[in-house]
Amino acid sequence: MPVRVPSLPAHPLHRLTLDNGLRVVLAPDSTAPVIAVAVYYDVGMRSEPAGRTGFAHLFEHVMFQGSAHLPKLEHARQVQGSGGVFNGSTHLDYTNYFEVLPAGALERALFCEADRMAAPLLTQETIDNQIDVVKEEIRVNVLNRPYGAFPWLQLPEVLYDTFANTHNGYGDFVDLESATAQDAAQFFDSYYAPSNAVLAVGGDFEVEQATEWVQRYFGRVAARATPARPQFGEPALTEDRHAVVVDPLASTPALAIGWRVPDPVDDFTGFLPYVVLSELMSDSDASRLEQRLIHRDHLAIQQAMYLGLFGDPFDARDATALMFQAHHGSHISAAQLCDAVDDELQSVAAGGVNDSELARVQARIAAQLLRQADPVLGRTQSFAAGELIHGRAEFATELPGRLADVDAESVAAAAAELHAAHTAVLELKPGAGA
Repeated sequence: MPVRVPSLPAHPLHRLTLDNGLRVVLAPDSTAPVIAVAVYYDVGMRSEPAGRTGFAHLFEHVMFQGSAHLPKLEHARQVQGSGGVFNGSTHLDYTNYFEVLPAGALERALFCEADRMAAPLLTQETIDNQIDVVKEEIRVNVLNRPYGAFPWLQLPEVLYDTFANTHNGYGDFVDLESATAQDAAQFFDSYYAPSNAVLAVGGDFEVEQATEWVQRYFGRVAARATPARPQFGEPALTEDRHAVVVDPLASTPALAIGWRVPDPVDDFTGFLPYVVLSELMSDSDASRLEQRLIHRDHLAIQQAMYLGLFGDPFDARDATALMFQAHHGSHISAAQLCDAVDDELQSVAAGGVNDSELARVQARIAAQLLRQADPVLGRTQSFAAGELIHGRAEFATELPGRLADVDAESVAAAAAELHAAHTAVLELKPGAGA
């Protein structure tokens, strides 16, 4: 019997665009007395110029250091003093800032976000302070951690060719240390204009009142022109690529494989089968690679297949990739793992996917999407990302249905494409390379 694929709740969406170009999505939901505010700017790691690696992430830190009417730490006091939480993050194609608060604090949250959109404090003292913070974050998360750069910082250098797609988005210390307040001001003027952003508000509020507050606080932010966003897509690989890195802190070898996949925005229909295929191959104990590599042949200690460097298939534009990574014993070669993965892809391509397996995978994906959309913050962020990247906030609620429409033939065809395609392979050797 086919498994019923659950659907996401269809929350009403209200849109407006301010005179300064800011796109606004309002998603009221009175089931709980909380609200979420998310501001997504259309600038990420791929937008950084040469010589300024890590600047998008550095600037994210700077945006928390005060603004015209909120001195350093005051934004945090306003949110946390209201019983809320806040954060931000930098991705390949966007930078976001968000908070969750009790419903009665919506006006306060909107004021805080509008104030730093209008005029963050971009002093050299602030820049220098946050450079030190980011450098320490890199030390903790990458340099002094086993597998810290694997594969998200290391595989792109093998998989892609352009600076936008290959450079270290966390930042090179030399580039970070040379950043100035003038650089920050230019970056802000270029990419943090209202017309380069999406504001999403979700939760327990009245649309009319929220609209009034949005107009009052964000409407006064000056309009500015934004540069045309370049295309970051690259041609398909014309040959197999292979590289080896040594991690002196690692205890076991690791392997990563990357395949180019269709444009996740302009060829979304062609991209979807790869989403289903990655779940079929890797996610859950019943998946094909988990059964083959872990339980049957004992080739790997851990394995994962996913789309995109950050593991979210829907939050990046082209170029993107299907990624596989595994940790394995020293007695297993990278070639053995590559052959086993390719063999499983060929099995899907030749033998197809039966109805019950496909239904199970699609139901699992839909359940994951439902869990992500259940908290008001997850739902609000999905609306903001959908509006920014795909041009439609409704994209988030349509995903389970779109994925349910992916048939077995298209999944098999995607596997056949990967089996025939050129790959980028990265081997990680532990210690001194022994």
